[in-house]
Amino acid sequence: MPDTVSILDGNKFVVSDRRGDIDASPTDTLGLFLADTRFLSKWILTINGQRPAVLSIDDQAYYQVQFFQALTTGTVYVDSHLSVARRRRVSNGFHEDIVISNHDQDAMDLEVSLATGADFADLFEVKDKLAKKGTTYTTTTGNTLTLGYKRDSFMRETRITADKPAELGKDGLVFRVHLPARSEWTVGIDVTAVGRVDPEGPSARGNGSEAAMSPAAMDKDVEAWVATAPRLVGTWLPLHRIYQRSLVDLAALRFRSPLATGALPAAGLPWFMAVFGRDSLITSFQAMPFASELAATTLQTLALFQGRVEDPFRDEEPGKILHELRLGEMTAFEERPHSPYYGAADSTTLFLIVLEEYTRWTGDKSLARGLEREARAAVAWIDRYGDRDGDGYIEYERRQETGLDNQCWKDSWDSIAFADGTLAPTPRATCELQGYAYDAKRRTARLAREVWNDPNWATQLEGEAADLKQRFNEDFWIPERGFFALALDGRKRKVDSLTSNIGHLLWSGIAEEDKAELCVRHLMSDALFSGWGVRTMATSERSYNPIGYHVGTVWPHDCSLIAWGLRKAGYKAEAARMCRAMLEAAELFHGRLPEAFGGYPRGETHYPVEYPTACSPQAWATGAPLLMLRTLLGLESDGQHLIVDPAIPEPLGRIELLDVPGVWGRMDAFGRARAAD
Repeated sequence: MPDTVSILDGNKFVVSDRRGDIDASPTDTLGLFLADTRFLSKWILTINGQRPAVLSIDDQAYYQVQFFQALTTGTVYVDSHLSVARRRRVSNGFHEDIVISNHDQDAMDLEVSLATGADFADLFEVKDKLAKKGTTYTTTTGNTLTLGYKRDSFMRETRITADKPAELGKDGLVFRVHLPARSEWTVGIDVTAVGRVDPEGPSARGNGSEAAMSPAAMDKDVEAWVATAPRLVGTWLPLHRIYQRSLVDLAALRFRSPLATGALPAAGLPWFMAVFGRDSLITSFQAMPFASELAATTLQTLALFQGRVEDPFRDEEPGKILHELRLGEMTAFEERPHSPYYGAADSTTLFLIVLEEYTRWTGDKSLARGLEREARAAVAWIDRYGDRDGDGYIEYERRQETGLDNQCWKDSWDSIAFADGTLAPTPRATCELQGYAYDAKRRTARLAREVWNDPNWATQLEGEAADLKQRFNEDFWIPERGFFALALDGRKRKVDSLTSNIGHLLWSGIAEEDKAELCVRHLMSDALFSGWGVRTMATSERSYNPIGYHVGTVWPHDCSLIAWGLRKAGYKAEAARMCRAMLEAAELFHGRLPEAFGGYPRGETHYPVEYPTACSPQAWATGAPLLMLRTLLGLESDGQHLIVDPAIPEPLGRIELLDVPGVWGRMDAFGRARAAD
């Protein structure tokens, strides 16, 4: 059972304990957050000095929650004559109704207190344990308590307003309540986050604010979102819960920006509720047969921020697609480069991959026509800036200490290591980056020929892709170990760790057939396959740690791409086994796959072990079951027709996906388990 309860909408979210209280330390993620700032770090309800005990929680909707509580006597029996309901929903901050019921035959006099506080921590300060540099203040006006923060011209305020008279002070709100017998008392409180950056002071691109939807409007929005997705019918009942959870979590993570119509997926709660390149693109790819509009908005938004100049502080280069856009204090004062930051060596190739996938799946060529200039700039980045030393491979190395040391998807500091545990020196050319570049050029060639009417460029791109594939299979292959190197390091040495990265080479198609077969054996071996999914690093390697972020944990999104790669390479049974394992893990996670979980062997734990700081919900983990459904049913588009080629294992039985949208309109897909699958 989770220790925290969250509600969210776009980049606004509230994380509390199971009472509904917030008592945040400087380094935890409790609080009200908006635009990368914590606007409320304390929110504690007491009645006559006592904190009510939890009875139950209704958190079925991602944007609202109810806490049912009672004042207890401290004995084994509740024996309470006073119950409390706290109903909270996201708004421009949040609105909370507190309902206190007197079940006794006598009247009660109550002191109802809400202790409040706001540290206005930037999310980077929370993660990195940094101190504030500005000053806080508290003011009261009428029935509104204002908690504020100011650093030069940078200001943030939290305004707390109650609809009943209260005593306001620096420590919070106090209500004096006379509650007659068999009656109830209700107060409604609005907590509003106000962000402002003075135009003459340090700049940030927007403050992330957006109009709040009413609860009724949000209900209709979610209902419409789920209704437009394909309908699932299956004999394995947990699959329904997993599918529904994925759709609703994707709805929760939708991030709306005034810069584009529609919504794109934010990366995940709590750390990554922001515009991302890699995460949003991969999630859009996973969700293509279910909600292709996510891809359209993601591509349009990322195109607006495509790199135009060389800026070492932000790792920006012409044609490069951003990694991350933040709006907090540290970004505004350029203590972090995220305005936006471009330190991702894969987001540019993924942009091209998703653009072609969207065009082929939906038949919508207008988006590709509108983004031709950006696509050409992205290809130019691959050849000029991505290939730093002219050897034909994409490498990365940060330009400033504030940048990311690793700029592949495994972006933690220790993820790229040799088999003996030694970290590989930079620049690093990881293997999957080359696969993405190969796939991006092949897909862009198809767009050049079929959409942009440039057959000469298409032929050139196809030749470059073929040359890259040939060289890659020679330069990255480790014959004595029978798999591809994790990377080439700064001295062009093969980084010889066995990792999940080789599975991405099946997705991109860059691995030659005989080498792909050997990689499949490794992927499904006990060293990499835990029984729940593929570990990020094999147990045979010195750096392996079952709860190491990128050196031994299992990542659902990683496994979904590997499963799709297995399927594309012709390994249907292995792909089905991967999907079954991951879906069985999702069942034990109550339908919601986390960002990552422990790499312990399934036979040892019999249960997927949680990773302590995993985001949940997290976008590409949420998208993983969707891509696995596509894998099981073998769904593909040839630009005109929906192709269905199922390979479904027991106990998943029969799967029907009805009204799959695409260039064909809507069609149904069916599949059932067979003895040979």
